[in-house]
Amino acid sequence: MVVLIRERSAEDLSVCVELLRRVHERAGYPINWPAGPARWLTPESALGCWVAVAGERVVGHVVLTAVDDRAEVERLFVDPAATRQGIGRHLLEHCVQTAAELGRELSLEVVDNRGAAVHLYRQAGWLETGRTQIDWAGDQASELIRFTAPR
Repeated sequence: MVVLIRERSAEDLSVCVELLRRVHERAGYPINWPAGPARWLTPESALGCWVAVAGERVVGHVVLTAVDDRAEVERLFVDPAATRQGIGRHLLEHCVQTAAELGRELSLEVVDNRGAAVHLYRQAGWLETGRTQIDWAGDQASELIRFTAPR
């Protein structure tokens, strides 16, 4: 499958919300459904929002946000019908490249119940730098795992 990573357009946003709903229903991400999913996909601190496109179809999404002088990967998800095809890794690599171009260190956080995501990050060379207990995920997750991008 040939995948193109491009900037998310205004027209993509409703498609991304529907894709997020499918991901939430099938994979439980995000753990808590946002009250305003379009707003959630467009945080004020966004440095950029991108989609992965296969053919004419949006199959993935990611946001890079500013956190002080660093950057953080957020809102990364892939269509459940298109997983295990390298799409998540392409989106992640796009964020690594963009953060480097911006001169920002890059990190991300993921809850401990996201086994496939944790595996992806480790396989891509990301380093676990810490864990924090959480109380907002009910019985679905107990820790937030922090990773930093490979150098």
